[in-house]
Amino acid sequence: MLSLLTNTLCCKVGNNFATNMPRVVPDQRSTFENDELFRKLSRECEVKYTGFRDRPTEERQLRFQTECREGHADVAFVATGTNLNLLFESNAWSERDEDRVVTREYVDFDREPGKVHLKSRFIMNGVCVVWRGWLDLQRLDGVGCMEFDSERAEVEDALYREQRDEYNRRLRDFPDIQRQYREQQERRDQEAEVVEALLCISEDRKS
Repeated sequence: MLSLLTNTLCCKVGNNFATNMPRVVPDQRSTFENDELFRKLSRECEVKYTGFRDRPTEERQLRFQTECREGHADVAFVATGTNLNLLFESNAWSERDEDRVVTREYVDFDREPGKVHLKSRFIMNGVCVVWRGWLDLQRLDGVGCMEFDSERAEVEDALYREQRDEYNRRLRDFPDIQRQYREQQERRDQEAEVVEALLCISEDRKS
């Protein structure tokens, strides 16, 4: 998604110093296994489609099926009240739109009559997860759960380490960057003083 998933943020600190905030926490598996919310969501429990609640049932049923085929839907865990805007796309991590497509692995209307089986991969609260579940096409409710996405977690962990190392390198270089900046400012100030002095001499000669 990135439901509860934010894009990488860019934070500036001083001049010529910037760092990207990592999208994941340092120890994803431990967080998933020990966080109370994740523990609840990892157990199969009732889920409901929450889109277009002000519309008639027949219209909601049609809209739900249409959204699933388009690759998205709003679903909530009933017990915890956790609302998710799920994306049902393969290659969900690609930045290229043409790579992110809806496949039967993620939206399957054929596995069981009257139901749709769904799968979504995203980052939630700094942890890579997979949402799996099914919903009844008439009642618009069903069962779902969240699993730890170990495959994607390895990729994001590597990116996290790269960002951390780059941040530490820039932090070490920051005093030099500040010194260079001050030296540049001092040179500019000196050059400005010389120009001002020359202008004053020129004006004196004219007078």
